[in-house]
Amino acid sequence: MRRGYHAGMSEFIIGVTGGVASGKSEVTRRFEALGIVVADADLAAREAVAPGSEGLAEVVAQFGPDVLAADGGLDRAAMRRHVFGNDAERRSLEAIIHPRVRAALRDICVAAPGAYAIAAIPLLAEGGGRDAYPWLSRILVVDVPADVQRARVMARDRVDATLAQQMVAAQATRDQRLAIADDIVVNTGAIDELDAQVAALDRRYRALAASH
Repeated sequence: MRRGYHAGMSEFIIGVTGGVASGKSEVTRRFEALGIVVADADLAAREAVAPGSEGLAEVVAQFGPDVLAADGGLDRAAMRRHVFGNDAERRSLEAIIHPRVRAALRDICVAAPGAYAIAAIPLLAEGGGRDAYPWLSRILVVDVPADVQRARVMARDRVDATLAQQMVAAQATRDQRLAIADDIVVNTGAIDELDAQVAALDRRYRALAASH
């Protein structure tokens, strides 16, 4: 039996990912409405370097005390300046944060009540995919064409086309995400069209989890 696993907990775990402005949060909200626990990688990353955490202490040891804000928390703007354009520094930061994020997501999912659980991981393709998350049972990609992403980013963040393109280009390509997908939600239509897609996936995942 896997360490930390007890009967009645979720060993069937779905990784949900997608590019910027693809509608990942709209999809995960619908799973939550169906009673599914969603563990959020962005939240786990913030908690990994929360004030007083071992993760924050490691960051300070690695990068120096100037990355601390006056309140003792991480000064994210200062941290961004440290790693911007510096791959070695960025990898050092990721080596501190990413293992903690992966462990936190898995702990939340395994402890979740219900037939299955979801780990929402925006940068799943960029962060190593299946190799980095071998405990994912399936990967669900929320998919939209790049031109739709750009238009949504411009509308959502009130940025120009050049910056929107840079934000899309900074992530994995659409093909790279689709290459790791077991399941795909196409989110090019109206938001309420997601309801039927998510309901169908929920039925499928419950059946798969029961036979897992």
